[in-house]
Amino acid sequence: MGFLSSGIFWAAIGAMIATTLACVGSAKGVGMASEAASGVVAEDPSKFGKMIVLQLLPGTQGLYGFVVTIMIFLNVGFLGGSGDITFVQGILYFAASLPVAFGGLFSAIAQGRAAVSGVSMVAKRPEESSKAIVSTTLVEFYALLSFLISFLAVFAIPNLGK
Repeated sequence: MGFLSSGIFWAAIGAMIATTLACVGSAKGVGMASEAASGVVAEDPSKFGKMIVLQLLPGTQGLYGFVVTIMIFLNVGFLGGSGDITFVQGILYFAASLPVAFGGLFSAIAQGRAAVSGVSMVAKRPEESSKAIVSTTLVEFYALLSFLISFLAVFAIPNLGK
């Protein structure tokens, strides 16, 4: 039972989950948008600039997960420091990683779907690209909420109990 009762173990698992799930969602979302955009760009290369924005938008969730992971690594000593955290702190880091992990996973996929719809709109009406981008960006709000909850939780953990 040794490592399961280690705070550093739970913090590390949380950090890995934050980046992994958010990046899986981003990869899926960016991939879907890129598949749709490839057909449009093959037909009309001049639309590449409008397509690339729609392709990139679902990628931000992976970055949010990565930032939370770096914050956890800094707080627990993986990137310098003592690395001496309690079991409870480790569980709290694990819990703090869950909003960005799952929020990132599901919002990136949803944003990818919105981007695919935007690609279809821009393929038929290039002058409407700003509407497609705004519609796709609306999903980002929920990714940001999950990132902020994880960010604030990770930021607060070292100060708990002081």
